[in-house]
Amino acid sequence: MHLRFRIFAEQLLVASNIVILFLLVFESKLVIPPWLQTIGRMHPLILHFPIVILLIAMLLEFFRFKPEYAANSFYKNFLQNLLLVGTLFAAATVVMGLFLSREEGYEGIILTYHKWTGAGIFFIGSIIYWIRNTNWYKAPIAKTGAFVTVVALVMTGHYGAALTHGSNFIWEPISSQREMAAVPLDQAVVYTNVIKPIFEQKCTSCHNPEKLKGELILTDPKAILKGGKSGKLLVAGNPEMSLLLQRVHLPMEEKKHMPPTGKAQLTLQEISLLTLWVKQKADFEKKLIDLPENDSMRILASAYLKPVNRVEEYNFAAADEETVKDLNTDYRTILPLARESPALAVNIYNSSAYDVKQLDELSEINKQVISLNLNKMPVKDADIKSIAQFENLRKLDLNFTNVTGVGLKDLSALKYLENITLSGTKLNYSELKSLLPNLKTLKSISVWDTKLTAADVEKLQKEFRTINIIGGFKDDGKNPLQLNPPQVKNSSTIFSESLALDLRHPIKGVDIRYTTDGTDPDSIDSPLFDGKKVLTQSETIKAKAYKKGWYGSEMATFDFFKSKFVPDSVNLIMPLNRVHQAEGAKTFFNHKLGVIGANNPAWANNWAGVRNNDMAFMAEFKKPVTISSLGLHYMIEEATSIFPPELVEIWGGDSMDNLKLLTKFKAQMPSKGDAPTLKTVVGNFKPQSVSYIKIVAKPVEKIPEWHGNKGKRALLLVDEMFLN
Repeated sequence: MHLRFRIFAEQLLVASNIVILFLLVFESKLVIPPWLQTIGRMHPLILHFPIVILLIAMLLEFFRFKPEYAANSFYKNFLQNLLLVGTLFAAATVVMGLFLSREEGYEGIILTYHKWTGAGIFFIGSIIYWIRNTNWYKAPIAKTGAFVTVVALVMTGHYGAALTHGSNFIWEPISSQREMAAVPLDQAVVYTNVIKPIFEQKCTSCHNPEKLKGELILTDPKAILKGGKSGKLLVAGNPEMSLLLQRVHLPMEEKKHMPPTGKAQLTLQEISLLTLWVKQKADFEKKLIDLPENDSMRILASAYLKPVNRVEEYNFAAADEETVKDLNTDYRTILPLARESPALAVNIYNSSAYDVKQLDELSEINKQVISLNLNKMPVKDADIKSIAQFENLRKLDLNFTNVTGVGLKDLSALKYLENITLSGTKLNYSELKSLLPNLKTLKSISVWDTKLTAADVEKLQKEFRTINIIGGFKDDGKNPLQLNPPQVKNSSTIFSESLALDLRHPIKGVDIRYTTDGTDPDSIDSPLFDGKKVLTQSETIKAKAYKKGWYGSEMATFDFFKSKFVPDSVNLIMPLNRVHQAEGAKTFFNHKLGVIGANNPAWANNWAGVRNNDMAFMAEFKKPVTISSLGLHYMIEEATSIFPPELVEIWGGDSMDNLKLLTKFKAQMPSKGDAPTLKTVVGNFKPQSVSYIKIVAKPVEKIPEWHGNKGKRALLLVDEMFLN
């Protein structure tokens, strides 16, 4: 190295020591502007240079005093220059690392270890460089310094990998495949024995007290309930609004998808278990046997527990994994019933999407299906023939379906059927009596809330002693249970002129009380739903179910929207973003409402979104209409930067070239920590006859200072607009 350059480099080394000492002392007060964040993010890019250069330099330093090298001037000068360059690269890496550590996601003891071992390498390298030409610097000191530096390099690399990939990154491929500890079914706790091991295998390497990524800890119930920097992790009973499930369902390319790309991903079974656990109020104490035998959570959790006893053996081979994967849909899940078992359990959801084809499509795996759940599906007698194709079926759930004794006769073809549930069907005594002799292997049947009386059940039980006939809950008021919330059965909650409200409950004899003024309904003063309520304007209905001998239900809230006018044509003026296209311009008046969780592909189809430009479109009416208001239905999800419109403008007129501003209005902005929600903002104006209207909805230009993405443009998502 030329003398001038060496002198300059040595001065730079001295300055680097001063700068790094200053940054370490005043680290807690550092505020990193965006342009320095960019420099900080180059830390992973250049860190390999000092590692390689210093490793070579320390190897050469270790043997420097051997006679054949000590007198070699080239060896001496090359090593001197190599050590200087490596130390300067280390300085740059340390500075960039300190800048990067001020960003979100870098906290905990592992960061501290990584920071100080990294800084230690730089200081040790600097010290060795300055003292290596003194008279008292001999072979033992050189070897010790080289050894210490190499050890520090290995430790720093280890801590850096733990920060980036998790503390168990090296052994994760092996440990993530380990089986759950054996535990008897009657002792298993859902959280402790099923949910917690999932967190431990897939999540806690980055979310633990030593590595506080996102200020989130997933190692104990208290920390899980507290949540992290983005807010609460769980909304008990509502997986769609729970940040945990939202992040899991994000596309892999999304930065906030969890687990991150490169780490072991959650399996379909694990996602289903987490979803069901949250849906069942995320209980940390409930035992598995506290759940009903046909409960989906119990079935899936049992499969995740390594059985104490031998798994039942079957005389059929396992189905092709790719075939099973392809047959899984948004409304049909097919999952293994137990580990290392070929048996499959099928669950079908969403009664409005049900079709017997969902059963017929499973012909490729008809030997492997031993459990079929069709609870609350509109199954008809004719569908039983499709069910009978599953020749090894052991368990069948037909609760609250439309089957009768006539169709059930076809189940006699099932040679292994052991359990069937028919609660809530129209089954009567004579039909059941003629059915039971044909089901040779049946062990239990549930018939509560059917046409059978307690006396009927008792008579049948005496006649068929080998079958457990479950008559169900006796409504005597001694052991009250809580009712489920009422359900809305209207095909759509959007109407043009009027709508007959249709509220129902699956249990007979239930009173449904409701309110329309925003207050909570009670069992005495609130109006009793009698099926005669007709809605003529947008309203929010709050409803609860009551019945003597039962606890009242949780409150159900239903939003109904009046939308009198639908344009004859709608054309976008500005493009929607790539992810949230929905049905393009048709989205705003297609009477399809979205749900929270817009980044999940299964839920995103109804959301039209913009971020980099305004949401703007022109609508035409072939015949003039008189309008006086427009409402926007939008999503708020503060954690993912989804905000309300900052400003909405409504323009109208008799031609596209003759539009005037009818009104402009703003939506209320969320506050830090607000839960995700769906809201509507309405702009009213003087009645105006129009043939054309132009709507312009502007996203928030600068996200507030309290937000992690402060200063950036927000994402605006709209699924429907209401013209009246």
